[in-house]
Amino acid sequence: MREGWRAGAGGGAPLVSRTVFAAAHVVADPLADTTPDGPAAIDWDATLAFRRHLWSHGLGVAEAMDTAQRGMGLDWPGAAELIRRSAAEAKAVGGRIACGVGTDQLTAPAATLAEVTAAYEEQLALVEATGAQAVLMASRALAALAKGPDDYLEVYGRLLRQAGRPVVLHWLGPMFDPALAGYWGSDDLDTATGAFLDVVAAHPDKVGGVKVSLLDAGREIALRRRLPDGVRCYTGDDFNYPELIAGDEHGYSHALLGVFDPLGPLAAEAVRVLDTGDTAGFRAVLDPTVELSRHLFAAPTRFYKTGVVLLAWLAGHQRHFTMLGGLQSARSLPHLARAYELADGLGLFPDPGRAEARMKGLLGVYGVEQ
Repeated sequence: MREGWRAGAGGGAPLVSRTVFAAAHVVADPLADTTPDGPAAIDWDATLAFRRHLWSHGLGVAEAMDTAQRGMGLDWPGAAELIRRSAAEAKAVGGRIACGVGTDQLTAPAATLAEVTAAYEEQLALVEATGAQAVLMASRALAALAKGPDDYLEVYGRLLRQAGRPVVLHWLGPMFDPALAGYWGSDDLDTATGAFLDVVAAHPDKVGGVKVSLLDAGREIALRRRLPDGVRCYTGDDFNYPELIAGDEHGYSHALLGVFDPLGPLAAEAVRVLDTGDTAGFRAVLDPTVELSRHLFAAPTRFYKTGVVLLAWLAGHQRHFTMLGGLQSARSLPHLARAYELADGLGLFPDPGRAEARMKGLLGVYGVEQ
C-alpha cells in the first residue's frame, strides 16, 4: 500500500502550476422506486458532500459531464438541478466549478440545426446564470444531423458569439460515446482536428480552453501546439495524463479528468509537487496511478463510471454501490475486483479495513465463497 499522503494533506490551497478539474460522479438514491429508463433519482446530500471533498483538496469540479452519467442515466432535468445545486455549493465554499452544456433535452431526433442550437442555448443560459464556467459538450443530436464541418462551424459559431464569458470546448471521442463518431464533420481525425481548430480560431476571445478526450497523447500534443495564445488545453486522456500534464519544452496540458474523481487527493498532491518545479517528483506521484486508470477506462470505455463509483463506495464517500440506470452491473466481477486491488495498492482508501469488508460483501452477493 502506498504511503506518503493522508486525506486532507495540503488542505484546500489553490493549485498554481496547472488548472485541474475532477469530473465528478453522482450518488444515486438507492431507495428510490425507479426503473433504468426512469427519471434520475439522486442522493443530493451525498452528491454534494463528494464535491466538497474534491474542493477541500484544491481541485475544481467539472459538473454534469460524462462522469456524472450524462446521457447514461442522468437526464436533463436531473442535470439541470445538479448544476444549480453544485454551483450554489461552489459559491458557498469558494470552489471552482465548470458545468456541461449539451442538447440532451432533445428526446427525439432533431430535424434542423436550429433545434440543436436552441437546445444548446437553453442549457448555456442556465449554466451562465449560475455563475459557473460553461463546457460546451459534444452533442449526439448534432453528430446525427450534421452533414460536414460547416454545420459545426455554424452551430458553435452562434453559441460562442452569444456566450457571456469564455467557455471550454469539449471533444469527446467515440470510445466514450459511440454516437459521437465523426464529430466535427469527419471520421478522419486530421480533417476533424482542422474543423475543431477553425472554430477556436474564429472565436479566440470566447474559447478559454479546449478539452480533448481522444486517448491519443501524440494527437493531443500536436493539437495543443496549434492553439491560439491564451487558449488552454485540458487533457481528458485518462491513459496518458501524467506526461500530458507534465508537458514538454513547447507547453503542457491542464486537466479535466474523470479519473481524478477517485484520484482526487493524489492528483492534488502531485500538482503541488509540480508547483515547486519538481517534474520528476510529480511523475513519481502520478505515474503509479496509470495502471488503475487504464483498467477503469478499458474498452468499452463508456462504462468506466462503474469502477469510479465502486471506488467511491469503497473509500467511504457513499453508503452503497448503486448507480443511476442500474449501471453498477455494467462491469464484470473480475473487473471490479481488480479495480479494488489496484486502488488498495495505491493507498486510495482512508479506511482499508472498511474497503476490504465492503468488497468481501460484494463478492458474497455474487456467490464467491471466501
